[in-house]
Amino acid sequence: MNTLNELPTETISLTLNSCLAKQRAAFLQEGPPTIDQRRNNLKKLRSAILENKQQFEQAVMLDFGNRSAHETAIMDIMSVVQGIDYLLKNLRRFMRTQKRHVPLNFQPARAYVTYQPLGVIGIMSPWNYPVALALMPLATALAAGNRAMIKPSEMTPATNKVLTSILSEIFSTSEVAIFTGDIKVSTAFTELAFDHLLFTGSTQVGRHVMRAASENLVPVTLELGGKSPVIIDAEYPIEHAAKEVAYGKLANGGQICIAPDYVMVHETQLDQFLTAYDKAVRKLYPNGPGSTQFTSVINQHHFQRLSNLIEDAKIKQARVVEVGVNPQQARQRVNTLAPTVVFNVNDEMNIMQEEIFGPVLPVMTYSNMDDAIAYINARPRPLALYYFGHDNLNRQKVMTRTTSGNLTINTTILHYVIEDLPFGGIGPSGMGSYHGIEGFRTMSHAKGTLEFRKWNMSSVLRAPFGPLADFILKALLR
Repeated sequence: MNTLNELPTETISLTLNSCLAKQRAAFLQEGPPTIDQRRNNLKKLRSAILENKQQFEQAVMLDFGNRSAHETAIMDIMSVVQGIDYLLKNLRRFMRTQKRHVPLNFQPARAYVTYQPLGVIGIMSPWNYPVALALMPLATALAAGNRAMIKPSEMTPATNKVLTSILSEIFSTSEVAIFTGDIKVSTAFTELAFDHLLFTGSTQVGRHVMRAASENLVPVTLELGGKSPVIIDAEYPIEHAAKEVAYGKLANGGQICIAPDYVMVHETQLDQFLTAYDKAVRKLYPNGPGSTQFTSVINQHHFQRLSNLIEDAKIKQARVVEVGVNPQQARQRVNTLAPTVVFNVNDEMNIMQEEIFGPVLPVMTYSNMDDAIAYINARPRPLALYYFGHDNLNRQKVMTRTTSGNLTINTTILHYVIEDLPFGGIGPSGMGSYHGIEGFRTMSHAKGTLEFRKWNMSSVLRAPFGPLADFILKALLR
């Protein structure tokens, strides 16, 4: 594994720059890969993922302390495999030259756009879904004809070892290279002159990544996070809404960038929501938070961070309720936090200022939909917004008067796995997108091309001007 931790900072930088130079030289020498070469790369990656499914499940379990193999199979493995299948199916269409319009006064001529590979893509992936969030950007980069260098999170060393093993088996380092290490390696990685850099992580770190990339004018795609709200319309069945919120909030122990961060319910439904949410949590995890189905917090640092958020809310007069079956089980397993609901929250509490990234759910009330929308619009634009409601005026208000990375109606988090939808944030929750054709285009250069014939109408509109130029101008500007 290319672990660079023990090397001096200068050596780390030289090693990374050497790999970048090697990949760029190979890209320039060999030129853009054909559609068959791209498909072959995607198929190799797909096969390797499936062949190592069990190793990934075991490695992620080791990194988290406890995470269900089903969770890894569904959210880490299946999402990438389906994403690769989507790219394979649509690659020819994505690569197709697009004809563009040429005005009459420039005829005869052709205008068209071709999508070229950018060259070398840098990918910085997080720890919460360490397989999917490293390999789906890689698959997109390969589909677009690029080479890639990957820097995964240092918090998942076991998973990184499997990633390194399979990628080194199916790709040369001039095609795909992976480098592991701590903040020294991450910092040096962000300073490389990539052709594009994709970062998935926190907003705070995203600012540093963008600042470093700007020194080399490297374009960035930032997949960040923030506080993704849920609005439940008073007319919508509260039991169904609570069930879907519980699923999105507690999958992976709440450690998802698009997990519902807080819920807004009508002021008349607060007690109903608590009852319905408790029931939903019991159904999801009938053996409680001590079961193998419930994911632990990734490490002691993040467990303490979440505990501090809860304690701060208590000190500031919030009401904290642990829900589900046997919540005390959480205290019997390391770095495990029971599903928790926090009421009477306000903006003075840290829990309403910071992204939670855990199984803790603040719940607040609204009196009318305009108030709920105003509250959301007064805060940084979220990565995801969830609305539960029928097709009525309130839904239209939420759809047209709020801005978020994605909007999902009557469920949570599943928009991420709809591969034909672009995925990305806006403002503090990110910039740019991948998935779908948007991902292919993010990692491609849309090159406009204009072809003139030997004689062209535009020659009439050049000096010396005469009556014909006057006639054409009059016709065009009427």
